[in-house]
Amino acid sequence: MAGNPYLSVQALTKYIKRKFDADPHLRNVYVKGELSNVKLHPSGHIYFTLKDEKSRIQAAMFRSSASTLKFKPENGMNVLITGDVTVYEASGNYQLYVQTMQPDGIGALYLAYEQLKENLAKEGLFDARWKLPLPVFPQKVGVVTAQSGAAIQDICSTIERRYPLAEIILFPAIVQGPQAAPSIIRSIEQAQDFGSIDVLIVGRGGGSIEDLWAFNEEAVARAIFSCRIPIISAVGHETDTTIADFVSDRRAPTPTAAAEMAVPAREDLVERVLDRKRSLYSSLSNQIKIERKRLTTLQTSYPLQFPERLYRPYIEKLIGLEGRLIRSGQEMTVRRRSEVNRLSGILASYSPNQRIREGHRNLAALTERLSRAANQGISLKRNRFQSTVRMLKALNPLDVMERGYSIVYQNDEVTKSVHSLESGDSIQIQMQDGTVAAKVETVTIQEGEEG
Repeated sequence: MAGNPYLSVQALTKYIKRKFDADPHLRNVYVKGELSNVKLHPSGHIYFTLKDEKSRIQAAMFRSSASTLKFKPENGMNVLITGDVTVYEASGNYQLYVQTMQPDGIGALYLAYEQLKENLAKEGLFDARWKLPLPVFPQKVGVVTAQSGAAIQDICSTIERRYPLAEIILFPAIVQGPQAAPSIIRSIEQAQDFGSIDVLIVGRGGGSIEDLWAFNEEAVARAIFSCRIPIISAVGHETDTTIADFVSDRRAPTPTAAAEMAVPAREDLVERVLDRKRSLYSSLSNQIKIERKRLTTLQTSYPLQFPERLYRPYIEKLIGLEGRLIRSGQEMTVRRRSEVNRLSGILASYSPNQRIREGHRNLAALTERLSRAANQGISLKRNRFQSTVRMLKALNPLDVMERGYSIVYQNDEVTKSVHSLESGDSIQIQMQDGTVAAKVETVTIQEGEEG
């Protein structure tokens, strides 16, 4: 507003940003400096500080530009940068938006090569312990290279000349350009899936570092390392060395040398067979001479001239042993017969018939003892019974009443004393042959009973 001269912070920042954006000298700026505070964001963006001895500027490289880098930015690295300078409104700071970056004083591809080589070496992908041995007599040789080119022609002609028994199977691949690395990886995987490849040659002819760069890609190196087939790397000429050379099981300086390394030479095989033949003939001749000499020595030896003297002591020993055997057999027979007789006597004592006879005798004796014991018991019980009967008879009140005694009852209870009776009480008198009902007229107490 005209009446308010004060600007907001946002308005001022926008104004400054428009000034920066409108200045052609701040677009496509060429700057060199040292990287510090490098942050590789998971999104693919790169944030860092570009500095020299006196100044520093914040910088950002978005994923679309960062994906084109052939090397990994690191702290302390001197770089050459092109980009635009503008203002970041949120903080009000000016910063550099990087479009391109390359190492200062060294090529980007060479730096990327050295970085990847160092990282893979630390992981152990170049260690000799992982190297697979090459087959001595391969039946099928796989080749991963361009379908048309000098490399496949050199490999085929060399193998056909040296070892025509081997079958050559081509797995065509693009070996140059952006699609080269994925194509090489697919061809290596196809060779593994083929199932019967004995050795695999991966390579191409020579060229610049840009031409050979597919064989410096990390994905290609890991595909070679993971391959279960022995791989011979044949990339470029003798002076060219790629990451694939380090990770392969063997490295050949040229495709022709790779073919020579993969198969034996026919001339060498023939010469080897002839050497083996000569060696075998010589060895057999020497062995025959040695055995003939041994035979002569044995034929003229004392034991073979007088063989009976060799086995005579053994015959005497055999006769002595036979005598000992006969005596031992007889003694053993006597002992065994005596043992049999003893066991027969013991067995006879345990014979069922003998046990039955003894059982009968024991049963008869026990029966007699039982009969005597039963008779004695009956007699004793009879005497005891008779004695008890006599005692009961003596104590029987009926027998007493036969002698003139009687029993007095009052209210169905026996009356033992005159003290329990009074004149006029009804009583019952039990006699020997019946009962009499009576009434008490008088009660006379004997002298000396009161009390």
